[in-house]
Amino acid sequence: MASVKDLLLNSLKDLREDDLKEFQWHLEKDHECIKKSEMENADRLKTVDKMVACFGPEETVKITVKILKKMNQNNLADQLENNHKQGSTADDREATLHEYTEPSHRLKDKLKQEYEQILIGNSETGHLEYLNDIYTDLYVVGNETGGRVNDHEVIQIESNHNRLTAKEKPIKCKDMFKVQCDTGRRNRKVLTTGIAGVGKTVSVNKFIIDWAKRTENQDIVFIFPLPFRRLNLIKGECSLMELLNKYFFSSPEELPSLPQGDGKVMFIFDGLDECRFPLNFKEDDTFTNVNEKTTVSKIIINLIKKHLVSSALIWITSRPAAASLIPRNYINQMTEVRGFNDEQKEQYFLKNSPEVSENIFSHIKKSRSLYIMCHIPVFCWISLTVLQPLLAQESSDKTPTTLTGMYTSFLISQQQQMEDKYCDEPKPNSNAVSFDQIILKLGKLAFQQLEKGNLIFYKEDLEECGLDVRKGSVHSGLCTRMFQEEKVSKRSVYSFVHLSVQEFLAALYVFLINKKKKANPFVKRWKEITQKFYIKPLFQLHKAAVDKALQSENGHLDLFLRFLLGLSLESNQSDLKELLPGLKLKTQNVKDTADYIKKKIEKEKSVERTINLFHCLSELRDNFVEEIQKNLSSGNLSAQNLSSAQWSGLVFVLQMSEETQKMFELQKYRRSDEAVMRLLPVIKNTRRAL
Repeated sequence: MASVKDLLLNSLKDLREDDLKEFQWHLEKDHECIKKSEMENADRLKTVDKMVACFGPEETVKITVKILKKMNQNNLADQLENNHKQGSTADDREATLHEYTEPSHRLKDKLKQEYEQILIGNSETGHLEYLNDIYTDLYVVGNETGGRVNDHEVIQIESNHNRLTAKEKPIKCKDMFKVQCDTGRRNRKVLTTGIAGVGKTVSVNKFIIDWAKRTENQDIVFIFPLPFRRLNLIKGECSLMELLNKYFFSSPEELPSLPQGDGKVMFIFDGLDECRFPLNFKEDDTFTNVNEKTTVSKIIINLIKKHLVSSALIWITSRPAAASLIPRNYINQMTEVRGFNDEQKEQYFLKNSPEVSENIFSHIKKSRSLYIMCHIPVFCWISLTVLQPLLAQESSDKTPTTLTGMYTSFLISQQQQMEDKYCDEPKPNSNAVSFDQIILKLGKLAFQQLEKGNLIFYKEDLEECGLDVRKGSVHSGLCTRMFQEEKVSKRSVYSFVHLSVQEFLAALYVFLINKKKKANPFVKRWKEITQKFYIKPLFQLHKAAVDKALQSENGHLDLFLRFLLGLSLESNQSDLKELLPGLKLKTQNVKDTADYIKKKIEKEKSVERTINLFHCLSELRDNFVEEIQKNLSSGNLSAQNLSSAQWSGLVFVLQMSEETQKMFELQKYRRSDEAVMRLLPVIKNTRRAL
């Protein structure tokens, strides 16, 4: 740092007194942190000291060169620039970095305390586990796609199952920002996508704790985790240095500037999909001063554009549908977290339930949709919670085989946990909220926020649905494992443990209000219409929900639709009666719904949406898929003139078959160009197509 100060001082010594005053005038005019009163009687030494304290040595050189050129002191500017480049030796850089050793150690100690343990459950009733004790490596692949994804996340998991190309070689999170041996280059900006609950945040936490414990990536001097949940709460303007000192240090003096050099500083922005403020990359609002006050949005944009801390490493995580908020040209590499691979699924059940792990895994493999969902660690936990007690029995006729059945059973297990928790209380609490009331209120919250595309909620969102956080109604036995609270900057942030739990409760809420009040949230003035025309309320609800789901740009209602249809079956309602004793069972004909879905399949051009419609038929236990399977097994499929829907059904059956096909004989099925287009997903997912 001393050598840089000497260079700056020598440049200012070459200025006359009136030139120095002009230099100081430009300095205070262009930069807020330099006050007019500080420059009034400042000599050259004080001017240099103040600039370095405000901007850091490297930035001060840039600012000085810029001002000298404004003053037409071009020779002085060029001389300073050249001398600085020549003087930036390895020794100088080491001396500069040495200045950051102490704050770096303090940051590591702080992050170690924050990230060493991970909360299981919510902040009121959950418990802490050491991250290194429970961490399992996730399946992370390089992903070169990017852009908006126009189908539901679960459909993406199903499409990606068993697909691994040369471009998608597995990589470890800890290696994503290391210099590559083959190229000598490193990725500076990485966007990691993955569906909700697949393990993005846990991967980030593991990266941070390994750095804080000094076991990985020690060439990075500072790592600053800035999750969007925290950034959402910042009101008003601030500078980058104010932001960092507020959250990571006790005073501005601890970190007056940031080190220069390739990859010495890293910013981690976790949860882009939870961002509640606009990110406009089209605006040309450039600034380079780390001490300049502006909005949080502009700080993030300028960091990603490399205008601010140009040598910094940037890691952003996001659900797929929100990834397009960052233009692809600002990202060096896309990666994707796919959760557990097949071997890791089996290991999970073996580790957590050795007595019945074989039975659990065998049962899950029988249902392709359940097996594929187990890529998601949270779904493995849900499956374990439901299946462990059932499969431990000698025989059980209540073992769920569909997604709706699994989540209904999970909800029942939470009710039982709630009853066990409060059964020993001597006197019932008069203010206690009953289980079915909590279900309706949480369901309303789930549905309203699902329509808006929100995964995180605040106190006002809960209160709007009748959930009073002061009375602890959200901290019941139910919410301990399905709904969680996190303290962010002293403010509570709420979320469901996984998006699929939110979708299930949203579907349950819509099903119940339709059953009790004949309400249809998808149609305006619904009550008047039904009273006047005596329309079948259940079929009209299904019809409206199917239409709404198909109109969605990112398929965010696809899984909700599966659950809503599955809840219409009497078998699932019979299970629900355990939760809601007042529920009246009524056998209702869902044939109209199934026929309507088949008509939609005939017209739908998107293979992914068609596949979801077939999943809907499976939830309704319709035999259409079985017919396709029978025709496929007979070997006579090529002799038939298949309809558009049947071709879609063929794709569905082939993708959902338990054994991955090593060879797919295209000529066996080819009937038309349209057929080939509908079979593309199958062709892509097989090693060889004839």
